[in-house]
Amino acid sequence: MLSEKRNKLTAIAAALTILTASIVFGGCGNDGGQAGRSNAVQVKAMNAVKRDTPLTSEYAGTIVGKNEVKVQSKVSGNVVDKFVTGGQLVTAGQPLYKIDSRQYESAVLQAQANLAQSVATLNNARTDLLRYQELLRANAISEQTVTTQATSVDSYEAVAAANAALLRKAQQDLDDTVIYAPMTGQLSVDDVAVGTFATAGVTNLVSIGSADPIYVQFSIAENEYLNFVNVQSMKQGNSNPIVVTITLSDGTEYPFVGQIAESDRALADSTGTLTVKALFDNPEGLLMPGMFARVKLSGEVIPGAILVPQRAVQQLLGKSFVMVVGEGNKSESRTVELGEKVGSYYIVKSGIKPEDIVIVEGLSNLQEGRELNVTMVNAEEMGFSIEPDRKAFVGGDKVSAVK
Repeated sequence: MLSEKRNKLTAIAAALTILTASIVFGGCGNDGGQAGRSNAVQVKAMNAVKRDTPLTSEYAGTIVGKNEVKVQSKVSGNVVDKFVTGGQLVTAGQPLYKIDSRQYESAVLQAQANLAQSVATLNNARTDLLRYQELLRANAISEQTVTTQATSVDSYEAVAAANAALLRKAQQDLDDTVIYAPMTGQLSVDDVAVGTFATAGVTNLVSIGSADPIYVQFSIAENEYLNFVNVQSMKQGNSNPIVVTITLSDGTEYPFVGQIAESDRALADSTGTLTVKALFDNPEGLLMPGMFARVKLSGEVIPGAILVPQRAVQQLLGKSFVMVVGEGNKSESRTVELGEKVGSYYIVKSGIKPEDIVIVEGLSNLQEGRELNVTMVNAEEMGFSIEPDRKAFVGGDKVSAVK
């Protein structure tokens, strides 16, 4: 009986020994597997994108009037009547103001009298000349007398012509006492009041500007001028004409498409930017000078462009690098030449092929040749977009995107 109990205890001890060894060695085996996997760097990656890419650039713009004129009087005097109110829409030729005309009426009467007197004197001199010529043919007068009289007639003609010019000037001054709208447009509200003394060519009575069409003015950087907005293509068009659209400050997309109308002849010395104006129809008068708008230029297409996310690009010593999943599932560094930014992406001119798998997350301290544990992701999961980042527009900075 004792022997039987001893055999059972021996069997139990042996079983415990085997189980303990199994746990110990099994645990060691598991730790070794985890250690092997821990050597592989956890990264997220996605395929490079290849597509025809229409570029879009956005700029901060300001609405400015196409034609804006400061209305001034051609004659001096007190404003005695005003036919309009500030902010009113007027048509070309519509009366705006009237200047006190009394002195100009007197000037016209004086000029008329002077002209009448000089014409009477001229007519008498002509009559005398005709009589002298008759007497000369009868040898009853000397030729010198006729010559002297002819000279007097010429002098009186000059006086009459001068007085006629003075009358025209006086009449023009009288006519100019009524100031008319030089163009169709809307008046400003800083119009002068009745009783104001207007100095000819100095005092601004009111400003008037045309509302349709209207300009949107913006500035582009030098590199944008060179790489995207060729002035000749803007003015004359090409196979991919530049389309101009604007978004108003409340986020409203303006329904009309504009066109590049003017560009400055030189870059501004202070900012190094080129001022450009785009012309838009404004039939309902929605756009007003002074408003701000986001200007979008689109039309240039890069065929078969290769895109990689911006966060995949690393820069060192003036060079740009992208980590890709290489042979054997190991990290491989590629030197790339970057092009335009398009939303969350860069256009890559060289260094990346469409079939490359680009690492977008887990790049911190990642060295070339490391074994990778790759999780494939897509743009939606990573929050990448080919649309412009609207936040980048705050402060007037330019952003680029593909439509």
